[in-house]
Amino acid sequence: MDNSSDSGYHIPVMLKEVTEGLNIIPGGIYVDCTFGGGGHSRAILERLSSSGRLIAFDQDPDARRNIPDDPRVLFVPQNFRYLQRFLRLHEIENPNGILADLGVSSHQFDEAERGFSTRFDAKMDMRMDTRSEKTAFDILQNYSREDLQKIFSEYGEVTNSKTLAAEIVSVRDSLDLSTINQFKAAISGIVRGNPNKYFAQVFQALRIELNEELEALKEMLVQAAEVLKPGGRIAVITFHSLEDRIVKNFFKLGSFEQEEEVPFIQTEKKRPLKQITRKPLIPQPDEIKLNPRSRSAKLRIAEKI
Repeated sequence: MDNSSDSGYHIPVMLKEVTEGLNIIPGGIYVDCTFGGGGHSRAILERLSSSGRLIAFDQDPDARRNIPDDPRVLFVPQNFRYLQRFLRLHEIENPNGILADLGVSSHQFDEAERGFSTRFDAKMDMRMDTRSEKTAFDILQNYSREDLQKIFSEYGEVTNSKTLAAEIVSVRDSLDLSTINQFKAAISGIVRGNPNKYFAQVFQALRIELNEELEALKEMLVQAAEVLKPGGRIAVITFHSLEDRIVKNFFKLGSFEQEEEVPFIQTEKKRPLKQITRKPLIPQPDEIKLNPRSRSAKLRIAEKI
């Protein structure tokens, strides 16, 4: 397979930092939870011997085109929230390393018909897994005002989420919201600030809700901590504060919420991981110049105790 194929699909972010941070053992087993264009996977494969193995997860059917012709690779066409189930199914025990790059691939943003980008007109789709039936349009059409407000506020940090939710509910029976341009036109009167930024926040909220991204991330992290071999490492690249907070708390505390300390009671919680990066690694200026989409990336690495 042509090793340059991922250049049009998705440029792997912080490639050097990821491969070094995983501390790759040549004969080890590694899991790429977000195969995408295969850039990170190929870098891992280059460091593996003939006895090493790479298990690549990706729910996006388009990612199949990028699978290298390599007997060491097993491709699993599933969401990474099913990590443990499919490792068991394929009789794979205790991988030495796990990687997850949580960014939407450049390919997904650039394929107009997928509906991820505000730059094109297409159906309000946004499904990562095109086998599922529910789309972003279904959320706009069927969610209550309260539920819409909640997702725009929490997942998009949209400043006027209450007004936006009320506007959608008031127009959706008389206006067609099934395409990107129709949706943007329908809510144009209540857009605050820079329209590009505003719509990016709204689309992010819809995408996260539709694909259950935060729930899937939490499920994957819990399973990863369980299946990793002691001394094995997990590297996660996030692209917004919601994801980063989840990863940071889990790596630091072994849970997703900052737990309140009860005075006079000493409770020592056993944590499955230790942080390798106390502060997240971020792309160097040269990388951001070459790949502007990497600018918001943060990489955190932890090791199984």
